[in-house]
Amino acid sequence: MNTAIVAGLLLILLGFAYQLGWSRSRSLVAAGARVHSRPVYHGSLVAIWALVPALLVLGLWVLFGDTAMRAYIVAQFPPDVANLAPGDLNAAIQRVRQIETGFGVVGETAPYENAAAQALREFRVLTFALVVAAAAGTGALGLYLARRRISDRLRARNEVETVVRILLIACSVVAILTTVGIVASLLSEAIRFFTFVSPADFFFGTVWNPRFSTVGNGATGEYGLLPLLWGTLMVATIAIIVALPIGLMTAIYLTQYASPRARDIIKPIVEVLAGIPTIVYGFFALVTVGPFLASAGTSIGLDIRATSALTAGVVMGIMIIPFISSLSDDVIRQVPRAMRDGSLGLGATQSETIKRVILPAALPGIVGAFLLAVSRAIGETMIVVLAAGNSPFLRLNPGEPVSTVTVTIVNQLTGDTDFASPQSLVAFALGLTLFVMTLILNVAALFIVRRYREQYE
Repeated sequence: MNTAIVAGLLLILLGFAYQLGWSRSRSLVAAGARVHSRPVYHGSLVAIWALVPALLVLGLWVLFGDTAMRAYIVAQFPPDVANLAPGDLNAAIQRVRQIETGFGVVGETAPYENAAAQALREFRVLTFALVVAAAAGTGALGLYLARRRISDRLRARNEVETVVRILLIACSVVAILTTVGIVASLLSEAIRFFTFVSPADFFFGTVWNPRFSTVGNGATGEYGLLPLLWGTLMVATIAIIVALPIGLMTAIYLTQYASPRARDIIKPIVEVLAGIPTIVYGFFALVTVGPFLASAGTSIGLDIRATSALTAGVVMGIMIIPFISSLSDDVIRQVPRAMRDGSLGLGATQSETIKRVILPAALPGIVGAFLLAVSRAIGETMIVVLAAGNSPFLRLNPGEPVSTVTVTIVNQLTGDTDFASPQSLVAFALGLTLFVMTLILNVAALFIVRRYREQYE
């Protein structure tokens, strides 16, 4: 279906319906009637009545149109082709669709395939015209009925606000269902993985060696989570050590010391760091930061690898500086100015005011920003893929390569994957573990902000 044509027709229908409803309401006002709602609400109500039926028709076609086209294609096949096994039949249907579009066709085409493709092309044009006509007809009917309802007693504002409320609730439900779907998919596959590997061996094992094997579905290899978890926490800790002081000091400078002109220049520059793709950060860590740290370590007698937890952590800390600085900036600026002025009026210096008044008042928000930054660091992938070294061993030295949970998920799902083997299913167990970790951090951040936030007049 040509979406541009459909979108254009819907916009025309929407504008025409709104104009009719608005003009009808204006004519009632001009005649001296005391209408309940303003003309804008009458126009919006008529537009809604015209748009919703049309969208329902289009939605039904989106849901069932592919099934109808599939049945039509099968009806064009000879009996011997129509009775093929499901896999072969799907391949034949896909081939007809490729012939009809002219893309992806391989080899010579059979006469029945050309005939089916031509019939499909005609069927697609006919159904498109019918669906558009049905959508326009139902929209016009809704427009006519809604316009007839307009009177001085019609509570159009209440009905429009009810529709908006339902739309907002639907959007919230979509977000909730998306989260539930993600958790359900991870949980179901993780449960399958734990039929191969004991949860105790997974959560408390110290060796990670999945040893990919194509022999049977047995659990070959060792799937200890602790090396990956330790690498993840080590990289995240280094990132926070880098980002927290720089981000917090940046926020203090911008809110307490910087002039308005300096703030207008510095704040956007700092926030640009949040918009840089993480793959660019990973490349920067691989070709610049890693060699620099290795040469710096050599000059002072330390063995630091170019790809290590230190390299990944430092670059990740640079990446999350805007998260801490922006959130802390907003929190500090919300502290009432009366508290700052009162402290200065009592004789405290500016630095004493910041340490003893402003930061304690903003501490819950700063802690929330800190925990959100930690969850962002734990879930980062591309930087650690390129810069951490991918070495799943328990190491205390941050200058040596490590592996993280996100890197391992990428490795386990790269290439041809068989989702019946533990070597691939372990990625879902790792994803569920990572999800729980970040969820706990986010819940803790919300709890701290809500529980300890002081309310100021």
